[in-house]
Amino acid sequence: MRNAGLGSWPTRRRIKSAGRPALVAGGQTITHDQLADRVDRVANYLRGKGIGRGDRVAYLGENHPAYLQTLFAAGLLGAVFVPINTRLAVPEVQYILRDCGARLLVHAEELSHLAVGGAEGSAVEARVVVGDGGEAESFEDGIAAADSAHIDEPVVLEGPALILYTSGTTGRPKGAVLTHGNITWNCMNVLVDYDLPSDSVALMISPLFHVASLTMGTLPVLLKGGCVVLETKFDPGLALDLIEKHGITMLSGVPTTFQMMADHPRWDSTDLSSLQTLTCGGSAITRRLVDAYQDRGLAFTCGYGMTETSPGATSLPARFGPERVGSSGLPHFFSDLRVVDADGQDVQPGAVGEILAQGPNVMAGYWNRPEATEQALTDDGWFRSGDMGYRDEDGFLFITDRLKDMIISGGENVYPAEIEAVILELPEVDTVAVVGIPDERWGEVPKAFVRPRPGATIDVDTIANHLSGRLARYKIPRTIEMIAEMPTTASGKIRKDQLRAIPTQGETS
Repeated sequence: MRNAGLGSWPTRRRIKSAGRPALVAGGQTITHDQLADRVDRVANYLRGKGIGRGDRVAYLGENHPAYLQTLFAAGLLGAVFVPINTRLAVPEVQYILRDCGARLLVHAEELSHLAVGGAEGSAVEARVVVGDGGEAESFEDGIAAADSAHIDEPVVLEGPALILYTSGTTGRPKGAVLTHGNITWNCMNVLVDYDLPSDSVALMISPLFHVASLTMGTLPVLLKGGCVVLETKFDPGLALDLIEKHGITMLSGVPTTFQMMADHPRWDSTDLSSLQTLTCGGSAITRRLVDAYQDRGLAFTCGYGMTETSPGATSLPARFGPERVGSSGLPHFFSDLRVVDADGQDVQPGAVGEILAQGPNVMAGYWNRPEATEQALTDDGWFRSGDMGYRDEDGFLFITDRLKDMIISGGENVYPAEIEAVILELPEVDTVAVVGIPDERWGEVPKAFVRPRPGATIDVDTIANHLSGRLARYKIPRTIEMIAEMPTTASGKIRKDQLRAIPTQGETS
């Protein structure tokens, strides 16, 4: 086989795991050999649409077998898969499609309005709908009519597999290019550090457009020959039901989802005996959460990472969880970590510095952003995370701060600069600063401090209405507070640490 990338995985599993379930979704079970057959048809269908090596194929939809079939099929052709967050607003989708130059957009029927608006003015030549096609071609109809012959294009591990968009301090999302090798090695890290067996049954309650759900849960399980149960929306009661029904052995999520399950009335009565692996990311887990699961005989494997590291950088083995609450763990098996000072020199244990990551899981760079790539990667391949932390004497990592001021709300990354840029479009606004404030349910939510221009009048509703439709709902500040003067440093930089300390008592959006 000439294809060494992700696209070859279903074919390599076709006979090894024939008859064993690979995907369960909507009451339907797809075996590994059936998945391989479906991927072959999707690849031929995409080729018939003119998709070939290097072309970008975008996907806009919730967890569905079509997502993974399109991902693997693109890999068979040497094309590049671009998943899009379904919670984005039309202008955000439009920017991504234009930036990556996607030629084809596969999307869920219920997101047609977002797809149509997002594709406007982009390079998208065709839309394919998962569901009733309507004015666009139906995914199922196209697959049914496609050739079933296997395609074996030469694809190397160094070739691009995914472009995943992540926002940054500039306010414009950047596309992190992950190669077939990046994802393969990340999966190897998971298999080694989480010790996943081949009969794993993983419940995916987090959306696959998030890199952690895709490459820390779904793909490692499929690589090993296990089964993935796909759910489109998270509901704590349904998640508990599915654990019992399918004998779920692996569950991945963020602290918010795990806490909602523990708070559910059926938590104590649900049979959780099948669970073996609980992976939690997005933010640090609390002692309350650890205790709730420990009371049921369960322990978390948590970790630290980012899109640019595919995303695993560290993991905290479950056996260390209770005694090292707050730690992000040790570097993944095939990855390395450093904590450095402003001069790039390693600091002593216990000293805070910037976290750098290196390994075969570190991205190739940002799509069409050579300057951003040069800033993010050192000459010898270390990725500058922009996060601050320290390592203890045993090498366990603890995160202390984020240089980029990123807010993590319910597992979603929220970048203040992106929100600030949109608020500053209003001519009445002079200065704006967005910070994260604690929230019992979501961990953090954004809060905006707005200073009007001298003599100008603007209210909270005007700002909130301006943000609506321009940004995803989870990015819109829960609280907008007018402020007469921004606290600043001697050089004029806004002191966000002081803003975070201001009690939330202003007007709410």
